[in-house]
Formats: sequence, C-alpha cells, structure tokens
Amino acid sequence: MKIFIIAGEASGDKLGAAMMKGFKEQTTQEIEFIGVGGALMEEMGLTSLFPMEEISLMGISEILSQYRHLKRRIDQTASAVLKEKPDVLITTDLPEFSFRVANLVKQTSNIPTVHYVAPTVWAWRPARARKIAKYIDHVLALFPFEPPLMQAAGMSCDFVGHPVIDDPIATQQDINDFRSQFGLNSSPVLLCLPGSRRSEIKRLAPVFEKCLAKVKAVHPQMNVVLPAAPSVAGLVLDTVRHWVHKPIVLDPREFTLDQASNLKRAAFKSADVALAASGTVSLELAVSQTPMVIAYDMNWISRQVIGRMLQVDSVNLVNLVSNTRTVPEYIGKACQPVAIASAICDVLEAPTTQIEAMQSTVERLKSPISTPGISAAKSVLDFLKSR
Repeated sequence: MKIFIIAGEASGDKLGAAMMKGFKEQTTQEIEFIGVGGALMEEMGLTSLFPMEEISLMGISEILSQYRHLKRRIDQTASAVLKEKPDVLITTDLPEFSFRVANLVKQTSNIPTVHYVAPTVWAWRPARARKIAKYIDHVLALFPFEPPLMQAAGMSCDFVGHPVIDDPIATQQDINDFRSQFGLNSSPVLLCLPGSRRSEIKRLAPVFEKCLAKVKAVHPQMNVVLPAAPSVAGLVLDTVRHWVHKPIVLDPREFTLDQASNLKRAAFKSADVALAASGTVSLELAVSQTPMVIAYDMNWISRQVIGRMLQVDSVNLVNLVSNTRTVPEYIGKACQPVAIASAICDVLEAPTTQIEAMQSTVERLKSPISTPGISAAKSVLDFLKSR
C-alpha cells in the first residue's frame, strides 16, 4: 500500500506521525510512505521531499511574500503525487498548501483524497466546505461538532478525537527532576509560548517581552521557561538574548527527541500559568491543567481581512470546546502588554474556573476508539474500502 502524506508544521507533523503509526497497527499490508513531513513523520519512515519548514507560512502577507517559492513547492508536490500514483493522498492541516495540491491532483486523476483536520468553517469562511468538496473526498475531524458540517457539503467525515488528549503527562517525579535540573526549586513558573512559526516569533516576541517584564514587577520570584519548537529554536535564542528578563530556553536541538518531549511535558506541568500564542498549544495546556492567557497578532492586512470574516467570539479552543469563556484572549489590536500582564496576574490569583473548563474540554475531545492516530488510520482504511 502506498500512502502519500503531507504536513507542513509541527502540529501537522505530530498528527501525521500518530496516524502513520496507526496504519502500521491497523493493517498487515506493507506500507510505503511518501510525501512531506518533519522529524516525527520521518521517524515513522517518511523521506520528506523537502524541509517541511519551507511551507509553514501563516497570514495573508506572509503567503503573498513567499508566493513564488510556495507555488513551486505546490507544483512539485502535486507532480510527485501524480507520478507515484498512491492509493491515497492524505493532506494534514496547512490548508493554504494542502488544498492547492489536492486540487491539482484531482484535475488530472481520480486518486482518493483525505484531509486531516477539518477546515474551521465554524470559525470563518463557511462557504469553504462546499468549495473543497470538489477535490477532497474524506475528512478526519478533531472536534465532535464538525462531521455534520463536512457531510452537508458533500464529503464523508469522521470524528477521530484530538491526539493531544492522549499525550503522556509529566509525573510528580518528572516535575521535581525538571525543577532541580534548571534550578527552579519552589519558585513560581510562567511558561512562555510565542509560537512555532518564524513570523509568529518575530511579531509576538516584542509584546511578550514587555508583558513578562510587567509580570516580573509584580512577581519578582517568577521564573520564565520557553520551550522552543525545533524549527525556530535558533531564532528564539537570538531573540531573547537581548531581553532584560531572559527566559530559560529549552532548545530541543540539545537533546534527543524523547528527552526534548519529556522536558516540554515537565515544563507544561510545572508551570503555574502560561502566556501562549493562539493555536493547538491551548489544548496541550488543558491536558496539563495549566491555566493560560492567549495573545496573538498578525499583520494589518491579515487582521482586517480575517477580522471581518470571523464567525465566533473566541478563537481559543478551550473556550470553544467547553462552551465557556474562561480563558482570557488578546487578539489583534487587543494584543497589548499591559492588558495581557494584568490578565496573567488575575489568572494566577484565581485559576479554578479555568481548570474546570480544561477538564471538560479533555473529556469532550477523547477519541471514540482507542487512540486518535488509530481512529484516523481506521477511518481512512474504511473510507478506501467503501469506494
């Protein structure tokens, strides 16, 4: 069985790797994986056509500025799919890239197409569902409210659970070892999570730096820990070198993959509060029961366009899944250091309602069978059998 699979960012790499493992457990067929992915997918047997980071772009201006290079990679990937003639093409998140590849493939072939992570039509651009149904046959949804939306547009869709829910959680011994290793002792810890894309780091770092300085003024014993994503670790180190209050940067390049993952889990569980960019990281924090404040900004053009299209009053996944609004979020023009710092101090003082919302979120996102990776693989195999 030949599977062409694409991921373009850290979260997609994680989803893809879990699904690849699921395929190996769900079938006795010999499987060949081809496509684009990161370290986790490569560890599962993928040889990436090119570095995954080249297509990890977000925001309208970022995509436009890199459009020519992105278009070359889209054409290259679609050509590779058509040449390899896989049993299925699976695109993982990254819709700006994934949907263009799938569209090109469908124009000249009948290769089955699956997209992992339903497009957020419930959040913005609801008309997208019917548009992508022209070139996507089957969708793997991370949230239980998504399948009816995809099915109404003409695609088959299964809720497979969110992989982050089954991630290991640091033990008390892990926490003790982590605190001892970095000299944290019993002091409070603030987790700083400015994102996994270069554009996010560059835009959010100045705001986060000012915010952390204000929090330190109120809580001088506060330690700041920043677990850097592998693709931006060098940029993060260069960026924080000039900060007045330098965080402890966890550079995954200094450790094995397992060691880096263990350190990150321990950091999440050790933290008293987190300042995080918007995205899947909020669910990782929910699993660790770490209270959070979300802050995110984008360039002016993206802010104007997306702001007008937004269909929901919150972009935080814990708020949306739990149907609460307990996680403070400062998005776009509201992404200001004074307000964010004040919210962090408030959350430190009263985290209980947010922790309850996180517990509700975790329950609602559990996989219907086994693990999300196995559920995703089974859904794809069942879809292929039904054709």
